[in-house]
Amino acid sequence: MPAMKWKKWKGIAAAAAMTVAAHAAQAAVPLPALGANPAEVSVSGLSAGGFMAVQLHVAYSATFKRGAGVVAGGPYYCAEGSVLNATGRCMTHSTSIPVSSLVSTTNSWASSGAIDPVSNLSGSKVYMFSGTSDNTVKQAVMDDLKTYYQSFVPAANVVYKNNIGAGHAMVTDDYGSACSTTAAPYINNCGFDLAGAILTQLYGPLNPRNNGTLGGTFTEFNQSEFVSGHGMAATGWIYVPQACTTTSCRVHLVLHGCKQNYTDVSDQYVRRTGYNRWADTNNIVLIYPQTSTAATNSCWDWWGYDNANYAKKSGPQMAAMKAMIDRVTGSSGGSGLPAPTGVGTSGATASSMVIAWNAVSGASGYNVYRGGSKVNAAPVTATSYTDTGLAASTTYSWTVAALNASNVEGAMSSAATGATTGSGGSGGGTCYTASNYTHTIAGRAYALYGLTYAYGSNQSMGLWNIYVTTTLKQTAPGYYVIGTC
Repeated sequence: MPAMKWKKWKGIAAAAAMTVAAHAAQAAVPLPALGANPAEVSVSGLSAGGFMAVQLHVAYSATFKRGAGVVAGGPYYCAEGSVLNATGRCMTHSTSIPVSSLVSTTNSWASSGAIDPVSNLSGSKVYMFSGTSDNTVKQAVMDDLKTYYQSFVPAANVVYKNNIGAGHAMVTDDYGSACSTTAAPYINNCGFDLAGAILTQLYGPLNPRNNGTLGGTFTEFNQSEFVSGHGMAATGWIYVPQACTTTSCRVHLVLHGCKQNYTDVSDQYVRRTGYNRWADTNNIVLIYPQTSTAATNSCWDWWGYDNANYAKKSGPQMAAMKAMIDRVTGSSGGSGLPAPTGVGTSGATASSMVIAWNAVSGASGYNVYRGGSKVNAAPVTATSYTDTGLAASTTYSWTVAALNASNVEGAMSSAATGATTGSGGSGGGTCYTASNYTHTIAGRAYALYGLTYAYGSNQSMGLWNIYVTTTLKQTAPGYYVIGTC
């Protein structure tokens, strides 16, 4: 990848990902295609994230080849679609977990193609952690997970750490609550670097972590292009080390636990759990997907609260995260559906535009994006959409993506542009004409991959340099469109 990509990330980092205030004020950007190494992908998670990490590792074993880190999780398909099983045997171990039956189910689903072949698991690695003071997910559940993995992963490839007095939490060596605590934000200082231990087990010896200022960038990305609803938030987070803008890097998916998404604990899980400082010096891209508060207790779906196929490759949350990996490792879309063709605009008024496209075979619906931000609240089942609330006499750009039955997107279409009618009028906003570079410095736009985008509308302004001049009209605080006054 060209060195210019680092400049692009630096341009967005200064304004888009440094503070909570910036997070609230700015629109998310598309998850980047970084050309990361698909053979170097792994996953880890805590609690519900631990159960989900096991689900992803087993169901998508051809993707998560490096393996999984599991903190306070349990065997694959432990709940068997029952919330009573989930809160009983899979957490308190009030009854025994039928490990042999779960192994049989795994083999059966692999044979049918519902999940990847179990033979993939034999080359992966597993790191397991259970605190002795964890009364939420008992150590007996993790013991059963170790037994489960024995059917698929060589014993030499499994590490099980279970002798620290930690409560139900992600463990660090320098941040969080007292070690034995089980309370928000569920991050405990136990004097043990769990993130480092997990990544070392999965990837082998690592360079020393960066305990100073990180050299990479945090970016809030648009999750909605991978799945709409299904207990997932509209946005997630990605950390990209500086080297990964020019080097094909590893990828690690990090899954928070219940009551730990961005709304619940702000950026503590994505910034303070210890992963980033190891990633920074070891060329590891970190993806932090997020549940929404609409999810039960902000948990990932590991017992079927959202979908009966939650543990299979077709599970909506599962497929969405697989699609995120595909994007970062270079895939153009997660569902395999092709990009819609024939996208065009018509019927312009002073405040609306009709966007139409050709039908995609196999699509159950479509998402429409204006300047990179999704504008439809629910999937569009027709092959046209009327976008409203636009500024007069302004040029916009739209793209369209097809959705499969799980609302996972395929490849994005080419952009179609169109201008609304009328005049901005004396009250139409303030205009600024400047180079695209100056707009980014002034906070009216951001740079990403050599292109410039207006804040708020996310309209593409062209190349990020001092030579391209654009007029931006501010129509609301923090919201700019390409246009004139």
